[in-house]
Parts: sequence; structure tokens; C-alpha cells
Amino acid sequence: MATKTRGQGEGALFKDARGLWNAVIELPPRDGKRRRKTIRHKDKPVVVARMRELQRELEERGDLPTADMTVERWFGYWYTQIVLKEVRPKTAGGYKSIIDRHIIPNIGTHRLAKLSPTSIRTVTDSIVRNGGAHSSALKAHQVMSSAFEAAVREGRMSRNPCKQMAAPRKNVAKLEALDLREAIDLLKQLEDDKEYGARWAMALLTGARRGEVLGLEWDRVTDVIDLSWQLQRLSLGPVGEPVVPNDYEYRHVYGGLYLTRPKSRAGWRVIPLVEPLKGYLEAHRRNNPPGKYGLVFTRSGRPVDPDYDSKLWIKKLESSGIQKKIRLHDLRHSAVDLLYVARVPEQVIIQIVGHSTVSMTRAYASRDVPRLRQAMEMFGAQFMLGETPKELPETA
Repeated sequence: MATKTRGQGEGALFKDARGLWNAVIELPPRDGKRRRKTIRHKDKPVVVARMRELQRELEERGDLPTADMTVERWFGYWYTQIVLKEVRPKTAGGYKSIIDRHIIPNIGTHRLAKLSPTSIRTVTDSIVRNGGAHSSALKAHQVMSSAFEAAVREGRMSRNPCKQMAAPRKNVAKLEALDLREAIDLLKQLEDDKEYGARWAMALLTGARRGEVLGLEWDRVTDVIDLSWQLQRLSLGPVGEPVVPNDYEYRHVYGGLYLTRPKSRAGWRVIPLVEPLKGYLEAHRRNNPPGKYGLVFTRSGRPVDPDYDSKLWIKKLESSGIQKKIRLHDLRHSAVDLLYVARVPEQVIIQIVGHSTVSMTRAYASRDVPRLRQAMEMFGAQFMLGETPKELPETA
């Protein structure tokens, strides 16, 4: 006689040899295999109530978590099977650092399906308690929320504990930037740095990001600077190719260094080349003829490792006599501040520095090179004259 197979959501209730009541709920099959959820308790009413609760949840969600998976195991799966295939390499690297430094040490052995908001606070509180910034705690919360949301979608958890609590609040950041006089003094010092002075000048005079400057090729320097690629270090997979999403565009340069496209159309931009930057780049080319890689900035003929570049900036800042603690990325903030000083309209500043605060389509379609050139000439004039130029007229 054929045995009747129970349908999804149907349950069986029985008492086992140990005297415990068992409730078994049928779940949707996965990969052709039968799946069940079992609840055990010594009291029958407890088991029945829990079974009814899970049956309602199954009806709403379509599935229930079954695997008794640890947090460490889930994050290993989530990172390799989801993050690396969907997220840009630099972002994925940031996730990996948070996972390895904060999440796994604090809750790695916890059972995934049993996590609560208290478990999440264990991670975020530990970051702050050990001297980390509140912004780091917020980032960890965001990474965990993304990972656990994926676990809910795949039936590993019934709910996302990060969504049952308020996210940590980050402190107000105090950014230091160069004022006009400090910027002028620094530019004068950079004239004596024949090998690398133009690199810092470009960051200050354009607001370009580190990777954009290091990835600049001479064939993209004409009467404009074409910032359509950036230099990044990418992690390689087992077959020696970068582990990146399928739609990620890149070109190999040297070792683990690659030219990659900016993450948004707002970052893919051109900047008119005017004085004084034009003079710095012309002098740099005379002193450093283009090598085999075609890059504007190299060290011993090879591409500059981005981390090494940041260390070079620390040394340059220490030798400059400037007392402010200015990170390399803060030169970008300095450029924005000084564009405002030059009375360049805000919408033009957005186009020059490639901020993502405007939509991709608008940022890409609204480029007006003559107007950008006028703005850059106004910006450059203050470094040569030490004066604030006349205001750029608004467009009609």
C-alpha cells in the first residue's frame, strides 16, 4: 500500500521514546530533496503552539530556516557566493575586513537562526569599546544587516535581527582642509619635486580621487583630463583572474594592479586642463618621459601601489611644515572648499569633482566643457594671483 506524502505546511505530532513531544512540519523541497522542520518540548501545548506559529510563518514567507548553521559559516558562504559576485572589489574588501576583525571574533560561533538584537549589539559595542569609531560600528551593522537579509531570503533565518533595532549613530566628522594660503605655499614647494610633485598638485587642483590620479594615462591628457579609469589592486581567484562581478570592466596593468571604471557615471568625467596644473604636468612629462605602461605617474617606471601612494603623502605633509592632520583624501575636500572660495557655482563643482549627489544620467549628460573651462580658469587664477576672481555667471 502506498504511503501518503504530507503536503507543504502539514504537520505530524507524536511523543518519542524520551518522552518529548515532537512536531514535524513539511517544507518546500530543495534540489529535489525532502525538507522538514522539527520542534521538540516536554509539554505538548508548547509544541502545538509553536507548530501553529511556524505554519503561519511558512504560509507568509514560503519557507522556514532549517540548517543549524553558525554565523561564521554563513558569512563565509555569503562573502564568496554573493558579495564577490555582486559587489565592487574595494567595497568587498571593506566587508571582508569587518567580517574578520569584528563579526567573527564576537559572534562567529553563535547559531545563525537564534541571533537576536543583543547579538548584534555585542559586535557594535565591542568596536566602540576597543577604540573604534562610531562610524565603524554603523558600517558593521550595515554589513550584518545585508548578510542576514540574504539569509532570510534563502530560508536560513526567519527574520533579520538588525531590523529589530536602531542602527548605531556615527559621530560628526571633523574634516581638515587646506586654506588658500596653505594651498599656494604647498604648490610652490611641489615645484621642487620633479618626480612626484605634479601628483599632489593634480589632487589639489582637480579634486580627483587617488585611483583616478594614479590611473591617469598620457593619452587621456589633452586640453582636458579624461578621468574614465582608476588604478586599483584587485584580489585574484584560483585561476589567476580578478574576482569581480560579471559587469565589472577592468584592464590589467602590472601585478595585481588594474585599471577599472569608476563606480558611477558621475565619476566618469573630463576636467579642462588649465594653469597652473597645465604647467605642472608639462614639467612632469619633461622630467619623467612616458614609460611602457603609458601612465602619468609611476615609481621606478612601474605603477604606483595605492597604499604606498598614501604613505608618500604622509611624508610629504610632514615635510611641508603644515600642522594640520590632512589625509590624502582630504585634498579632495580642500579642492571643493577652494572651488567655493573661487565662487564656482555648486552645480559646476559637482561636475568637476564627480560627486554622486546628482543622478548618473544628469551628471553624464549635462557636461558643458566651455563652462567647466571657465570655472577651472577661475579656480586656477587664485593660486597664481592669490586673489578671489570674479564670480562665474549663472546660466540662463
